[in-house]
This record gives sequence, C-alpha cells and structure tokens, in this order.
Amino acid sequence: MIIDNREFYDSVAERLMRYARIDTQSQPFAGSWPTTAKQRDLAKVLYDEMIEIGVSDVFYDYDHCVVYGKLPSNLNEERDAVGFLAHLDTAPDAPGKDCRPWLLKNYDGKDIVLNKEKSIVMKASDYANLRNYVGQDLILTDGTTLLGGDDKAAIAVIMTMLEYYQKHPEIRHCEVDVAFTPDEEVAGNARDLDLGRFGPKTAYTIDCDHLGYYQDETFNAAQAVIDITGLSVHTATAKGIMINAVDIASQFMSMLPKEQKPQYTSGTEGFYHVISCQATCEKARIVLNIRDFDENEFNNKKQHIIKCVRSLNDEYGKDTVSCTITDQYRNMKSVIDKVPFMIEYLRNAIEDSGIAPVCEPFRGGTDGAGLSFRGLPCPNLSAGYENAHGRFEYVPVQNMMKNVEILIKLIGYYSRKE
Repeated sequence: MIIDNREFYDSVAERLMRYARIDTQSQPFAGSWPTTAKQRDLAKVLYDEMIEIGVSDVFYDYDHCVVYGKLPSNLNEERDAVGFLAHLDTAPDAPGKDCRPWLLKNYDGKDIVLNKEKSIVMKASDYANLRNYVGQDLILTDGTTLLGGDDKAAIAVIMTMLEYYQKHPEIRHCEVDVAFTPDEEVAGNARDLDLGRFGPKTAYTIDCDHLGYYQDETFNAAQAVIDITGLSVHTATAKGIMINAVDIASQFMSMLPKEQKPQYTSGTEGFYHVISCQATCEKARIVLNIRDFDENEFNNKKQHIIKCVRSLNDEYGKDTVSCTITDQYRNMKSVIDKVPFMIEYLRNAIEDSGIAPVCEPFRGGTDGAGLSFRGLPCPNLSAGYENAHGRFEYVPVQNMMKNVEILIKLIGYYSRKE
C-alpha cells in the first residue's frame, strides 16, 4: 500500500498547535483523579472532534476523564481489532500555561530564537538532535513553556489517522479502537481505562521521542516517601537535645549510592532519583523514585531504602524516620514476549514506512506497562517529539506525518492477520 503522507501535513500541524494551547498539566500528590480538572478541556475537544469526523462509539467518561472511539471493521472476514492510546496530560516539570506554539519552516541548522523579547535562544550546539531535522519544519514554543508534544503529538497523529480512514472508506481495515487517558506523567498507568469498553486484545501506546523507536520493556518502578521527625530547641541550649531533621535528611541522601543516580546511569542501569526534599529542623520529607529493569535489583533497591531507615532510627531513636514505598508499574517485557507478532507487525510497519526500526529499553514508564499487567499487552511506539518536559521541546511535523503512515501500515498487518 502506497501512502502519500504529505496529505497529513496540515492536519497534524494544526492539531498539535491547537491542542498545545490547552493547558493539561497533571499534578503529583493532588489527592484527586484526574489530578487536574483542566485535562477535561482537551478530553471534551477530542470527544467533539471524533464525533465531527464520524468515528463510531464515541464515549466520554467525564468522571474518569477518558475518551473512547472506534472505527468498525469494513472487512468481509473476521480479524482481531487493534488499539491505540495516548495521554491527555503534560508533564509538571516546566510551565505549561499559555503555551504559544509556532511553526518554523525549513530549519537551517542554526540557533533558533524562540523569544526575541526575553532573549531565549535554543542553541544548536546544546541540542545535538537538531542536526537531524535540517530542512524540516519544527513546531516550537516561545521558550517560556513546554510544548506538550508529549503526548499531544501522539494525539494529533491518532486523530489524523482516524480522519484518513473516514476520508478513504475504500481502504479495507480491521476494527480500530482508540482511547485518551489522563495523568500518565504522574504514574496514572491508564488505571481507569475500561477494558470492557476498550475491546482489542492488543494495543499500542504512542509516547516517547526519536521517530522509528519502539519499546517492549520499561523500568520496574516504585516511589518512596521518607518522613523525618526532628526536635527543635533554641540553639543556646540545644546540646544533647536537638534533633535536626535537615541533617538527617542530608545523611539519608548520602547513604544512596552516588553512582546509581540518573545522571550517572544509562541503558538498562537502574537508579535512585530524589525528586524533592523539603526540610526544617522539625520536619523533613524526601520523595524519591526507584527504578530498575531487573526485578531482583529492583527489590534490592527497595530493601536498601528500608535498611537506611532502620539505621537512622537506630541512631536517632525509634520512629524518627518513617518510609512508605509504593510500587508504580512493572517491566512489561514478560507480557510482550508472549505476543511476538505485535513487535513483528510494528517493525514491519516502521520498515515499510522507510525507517529503520530501533528497539530501545525505555528509561521511564508508559501507560502500557500498567495495561500489560491488566491483560492488555501494550508496547510503545515513539511519538517523535524532542526535548520533552522542558521549555526547549519541539516536534518536527515530518515526524508526525511519518507516524500516521506507520499506524496505517500497522493496521494493514492486523487487517491481513489470520
């Protein structure tokens, strides 16, 4: 099947810039689900847009902020359905409100002035991947917010794919189900996706950078919260009495292996990552992520945290330090390996689109990790954005065009599957 992906240019570019203007940042430790009500703003847009396109079985679960849609099969013979998922939220790591996306055509390989007024420049020397996109068209921000291509580039691709099939009813295809879920950036794991409503036995998330890359394994992941109770006494009479929670927090962090931190690891090496530390003399709280691809090493890391807490309590007194460790998601490889045709079809679709497929263990998580262990095998296809979670994020329009092509070719393999 020959696809002229130039047909997708205007659709994916317009969609991403329109979606990017909608602030959908999620919020950790919000105490509600979804963690931010504003994610519903994009959910409603997608609900209305799918109805306008002519997608079937469109449903908006307002309470859980999940949107569903379906392209019924137009085949004469029965074939398995395939599903695609993307997340509504953007990362809380950088400002997201008042995003001002703009299109730079025919990038020349030089530094990019994002904001002349504020002297914000994306230097080509700082971002080596820019050299891969000389001559292409980039969607960027004004340097004051993230773009949200993670994961709105994927949403634009899925919506354009749906539109393509509605415009070309002559193209034969199996059933295609799509869903958009909240709070992936705060380990939501698509937990409220209704697998009774979302019917396929297999699906793919679209979420990560580097066009043509796919992931069939992720970290095992947990988050630890360390609470420290100190005792404040006037410094004039503090000797032998004061217990400084700031000092204990610092001591705890020094007990983490220095070489096992994100900035010193790569590939399949695990790590401890302190993401926040708030401390006064009387109270301190440390939040850290624990990550490892190997399950035994993952469990060893959790045990190390517990041993550190016990050691500090032995030194400073019982219950001075407490620890809560919460598992977030697991390495999905053990599930994906049981359905090898999923990766075979995906690799073929990428190759058929003129790209060399690259499998890369994902040093992070996707909603697919959680879904895989709920019975829906769900590897990940990269969405093609760059510099995610930061103010220098950008998305090449040509990457999105190519991803639409990949999805259509992938659906073609499912449509021919016996």
